[in-house]
Amino acid sequence: MKKYWLATIGLVLVLAAVSFSGCSTIGTIDLKSQQEGIWVNGEGKVTVTPDIATLSLGVEAQAATVAEAQSQAAEAMNMVIDALTDNGVDEKDIQTQYFSIDRVTRWDREREEEIVVGYRVTNTVTAKIREIDRAGAIIDAVAAAGRDLTRINGISFSVDDPSAYYDEARQEAMADARAKAEQLAELAEVELGKPTYISEGTIYPVYQRSMYEGAAPAPTPISPGEMELTLSVQVVYAILD
Repeated sequence: MKKYWLATIGLVLVLAAVSFSGCSTIGTIDLKSQQEGIWVNGEGKVTVTPDIATLSLGVEAQAATVAEAQSQAAEAMNMVIDALTDNGVDEKDIQTQYFSIDRVTRWDREREEEIVVGYRVTNTVTAKIREIDRAGAIIDAVAAAGRDLTRINGISFSVDDPSAYYDEARQEAMADARAKAEQLAELAEVELGKPTYISEGTIYPVYQRSMYEGAAPAPTPISPGEMELTLSVQVVYAILD
């Protein structure tokens, strides 16, 4: 009986060893296949001229009561929106980004506590300006419409349809990756094969930004300049025997 149990245990151990060995071999093969080749990163950069300006603007009103602050802010914002649409900005390109009603307090030293002295209403929108050469004139119109309640936070520039620029940047990124792989293959004294893996990374459009610091003699000068679009790829090239 003892010999029977020993034989059974031995058979189980052999089967387990074979099973474990088989899993180890399969795992090793997969891992090896994933690590084989020459791994490189390529980068493509394209300089583009923006054709869209996005203006961040709004109004801010402060009064003794919420109702009064809301009324002042609403009136000023309606005038700002009218100024935008009158100057060619489509309503669909105007979007509310932020709205808040906050208490305004001050510290009372005698009472040793904060007391409410009023309420502040802030309403911020973004306006997409498609006639980019009119950005300065639109800023002037908005500043005049909202008067002292106007708040212009900044302006950014972008490209409405960047797909053609992405294609160009992608070609440059692949060419860059190929050049790096060829140099590595030459240094390692191996023959470079075809790509076995390609992955496109994040596309980085570097947007131009500038700040507007209040009303200035019209027209306000706005220059979109140029922006840079960067695209990266990771490529694995096979090594030929």
